[in-house]
Amino acid sequence: MAKKLKVAVLFGGRSGEHEVSLRSAASIMQALDRTKYDVVPIGITKQGSWLVAGEAAKMLPEGVAPLPRADAGETPREVLQEAEVLRSGLPMVLEPDPSHQKSGIDVVFPVLHGTFGEDGTVQGLLELAGIPYVGAGVLGSAAGMDKDVMKRLFRDHGVPVVPWLLFLRSEIGRRAVTLVEKEFRYPVFIKPANLGSSVGISKVHNRKELLPALELAARFDRRILVEKGIDARELECSVLGNDNPEASVPGEVVPCREFYDYAAKYLQEGSGLIIPAKITKAQTRQIREFACRAFLAIDCAGMARVDCFLEKRTGKIYVNEINTIPGFTSISMYPKLWEASGLPYPKLLDRLIELALERGRERKQTHFALELPQ
Repeated sequence: MAKKLKVAVLFGGRSGEHEVSLRSAASIMQALDRTKYDVVPIGITKQGSWLVAGEAAKMLPEGVAPLPRADAGETPREVLQEAEVLRSGLPMVLEPDPSHQKSGIDVVFPVLHGTFGEDGTVQGLLELAGIPYVGAGVLGSAAGMDKDVMKRLFRDHGVPVVPWLLFLRSEIGRRAVTLVEKEFRYPVFIKPANLGSSVGISKVHNRKELLPALELAARFDRRILVEKGIDARELECSVLGNDNPEASVPGEVVPCREFYDYAAKYLQEGSGLIIPAKITKAQTRQIREFACRAFLAIDCAGMARVDCFLEKRTGKIYVNEINTIPGFTSISMYPKLWEASGLPYPKLLDRLIELALERGRERKQTHFALELPQ
């Protein structure tokens, strides 16, 4: 019988998307095939404390994601002797150890949405620990999180994006209002450069709303985007792979509010998901092409959800953003799009773990020191 892989599911975190992360992690842990994997929950509290095994499982919604079964003769405590509540810093289960003899962890599945998880910080920690992990590396995560850098990379790789301006928190004031009105007509969208789940985003219809929206976004990041508003359908496409990514069928989001903000995503019922999206074959082909091109533009890996706009008046397609750790509940768009493309949820998890291990093997080919002749 083949040895089971030990998979650490890393969730929670200090971002505003903490609760979303818990739901994603619970779905993943329930769906992972226990004949193939031993699952180790690792949770990060809102205060930044790291919890392992039983303590981490207590963070998850009640009645889901039971603790992984220990091998015969072992208790969960013996399986993870390091399962202590850690107040700060690097948990013992992820201490650098090239042989992984201490933790036995084969791969980490990060499900940390937003800041301090999707932005390259945790990915850097895992690189230091020398443990393979699902998803984008440090560069891809950081670039995908920063909407300004992301747009610049997309544009340089021939991916169409909506026109935008960038302001620093220190630049918010009358001059910013003047520059926005000189560049765009209302409505415009105001966004923190580094955040997810539409937190801090506003649709601005007039000058009266502009400055308060800029100040709201500045609460969440020192860099603020102002985007031209377009009347568009919101389409999403899931991407899977490493150097040769594939794109799923596109789906359409029909928000219950004026746009797909945090409330429409998580707090209010009524938003609809249409899978596959009712668009032409040519539009489907173009969206899938743009999604893969965007994935490669930021050096992404493993998985990503690419969100697009289809402008109603012109039919032009724009790429809005890329999410390197998309929502992963069983009803989230990323796995649902792959299910509609013929890849069910458990098989999708298998494939992501395979891609993580493949990426880990590829990293071992990189030399980090010059070997001088003796």
